Amino acid sequence: MLQAYGLYSHIRANRLRTVYLLAGFVALLLALMFSVALMLEAAQAPDGADFVWIAAQAAQDLKNGWPVGVAAAGVWFAIAWLFHQRMIAFATGARAVTRTEAPRLYNLLENLCISRGVPIPALQIIDSDALNAYAAGLREGDYKIAVTRGLVAELTNAEIEAVLAHELTHIRNRDTQLMVVAVIFAGVFAFVADLTIRRWNFPFGFSPYREPRREDRRRDEGAGLAMIVALAVIALSWGASILIRFAISRAREFLADAGSVELTKNPDAMISALRKIEAHGAIPAMPSRMHAFFIESPALRPESGWLASHPSVDERVAALIAYAGGQDVGTGTSDHPLGRAWGERTS
Repeated sequence: MLQAYGLYSHIRANRLRTVYLLAGFVALLLALMFSVALMLEAAQAPDGADFVWIAAQAAQDLKNGWPVGVAAAGVWFAIAWLFHQRMIAFATGARAVTRTEAPRLYNLLENLCISRGVPIPALQIIDSDALNAYAAGLREGDYKIAVTRGLVAELTNAEIEAVLAHELTHIRNRDTQLMVVAVIFAGVFAFVADLTIRRWNFPFGFSPYREPRREDRRRDEGAGLAMIVALAVIALSWGASILIRFAISRAREFLADAGSVELTKNPDAMISALRKIEAHGAIPAMPSRMHAFFIESPALRPESGWLASHPSVDERVAALIAYAGGQDVGTGTSDHPLGRAWGERTS
């Protein structure tokens, strides 16, 4: 009972953390709009304008124009939302499989869905020897769970069920939509930062042919300071959006691990699956932006910390031990007790 209480407390804490992180995106979007307004006001500031005056004008622009900025971000979001699913499918190379081709996978997933009364997502296979999986989809009837060929070959039935339950939890928790939202938001900040820092023509109004007047110097100093502040805000917003995206991803992985245990009542299978995936999870030539969607992302990321898109396997195993009463049983083999409990694996 204490372990169950700890598990659900862990779930609630992570959900609350995710709400705070999403609210952070909204705050960053307003900061980004203010920085753009600050740069525009600095570019057209009149003679004698200092930084305080320019900042006040930018604040007024934000107050009057934030609906336009939100609408523009909404258009960007809508376009990216419509095409993101196709991008994921193209990047991963996942293909649909039928029940006849993969009866083992279908039976395991069907049992999980029936136990919770939820529709069965489509199953896909990624032609890779790596051990990994992901869930995708933006609405009912469009959800998919994809697993690699290597994962099907190397994991026991109990371990595959744990992985499928993990991905099904992502779907039940609407994480597939949430991660798309996070990726799109981060893309907005990255686009504005790239457009501003690399392509902006800083028009301070200097002239090499005359001695600047006192008013011009005040304007140049005020505009220059405004530009520096705006660039700093844009850079910080960009970096913070990436950190928020990674933080959301880490929180949702912990939740999905907990959801897998809730569905299967088998924390040891989830731990064993994670240990196997940890050693063989890297998929060659996979775009780095796609790694966040997989159950484990061993490539191009630190093991832990703010810049990690996933918690480390050690952290996830520790959480499963602490909150679900699991045991770290190691990587296992085809003769692992978990596998024997479910019958010998079939290809």
